[in-house]
Amino acid sequence: MRIVTREQAIAYRLHVNHLVDRLPAESHAEAAYVGLQDTAPRDALLGLYARMAGCVPTDWEHPSLIQTYSPRAAVYVLPARDFGVFTLGRLPLDSRRIDRLAEQVCRTLGGQERRGAGIEGLREACASGRIAVRWDTSSLWAREVPRPEIDVAEARRELCRRHVRYFGPTSAKAFAWWSGLPPADARTVWDQLADELLEIDFDGVPGWVLRADADRVWSAEAPRGVRLLVVPELRLFGRDRDGRFIAPGLRVLTSAADSFHPNGLLVDGRIVGAWGRKGGRVDVVLTEELSRSQYGDLCAEVEGLPLPDLRLSVR
Repeated sequence: MRIVTREQAIAYRLHVNHLVDRLPAESHAEAAYVGLQDTAPRDALLGLYARMAGCVPTDWEHPSLIQTYSPRAAVYVLPARDFGVFTLGRLPLDSRRIDRLAEQVCRTLGGQERRGAGIEGLREACASGRIAVRWDTSSLWAREVPRPEIDVAEARRELCRRHVRYFGPTSAKAFAWWSGLPPADARTVWDQLADELLEIDFDGVPGWVLRADADRVWSAEAPRGVRLLVVPELRLFGRDRDGRFIAPGLRVLTSAADSFHPNGLLVDGRIVGAWGRKGGRVDVVLTEELSRSQYGDLCAEVEGLPLPDLRLSVR
């Protein structure tokens, strides 16, 4: 069994998530291929900026994108063409409860876009594929949309493929947490992809990657460059206790992080500081000294943020 080190896994994840080489402008759907979490105001927009050239302030609502709730009650920005993968793909094998909730929510909406606050069952009902949301950072709106025309079983398998491709090496347990599927359901879907998965030794524990991506895992070059990563992107470094898999854990990646600086500064594949923002003011706290060229790259990254009235402070 071939061995993958944590450093190799992180390098692969950063490359495959387009956090090393930016996609061309207007690559919205590819940049959001596994969803961009928008928990903090406009985190999804900053996730787009980290992945795609030419990002502008309105890109979070680009026509090729759509929003809905994730299994963990967070708003996600998704490719509109793949709406079924991220909704029907996380339906439990027994979906009757969600189907009932969706009917109830759609009756409440009455064919109109309405404020989502107070609509009972809205978050859970989004897995039905019949409800989209729009969060403008001050209010959340919900509307009924046509149910995607995709086979539910295939949607679940495709969701699992994307998880393994973009977060591998991974496990069925990590897939269950990320997708929100009950563990037994997630294992059923995982087992359906058995022929597509390759087990490896992930720094001493079992992990899985897609067979089609195995060579990319071992050949991923050490990342170069500077990126401003928002909190959801930090899971690529492993949020479980041992720093291997994405997880609900809160493993600290830098001593500079605190409630005012929750995000991570990525330099050449390593987290070397934390940052936070209030409006256009970006405050960076370093744990390592940057070279002149790295500092210049940091300034360029901040100057390119799709935010108004940008100001940079570095400590």
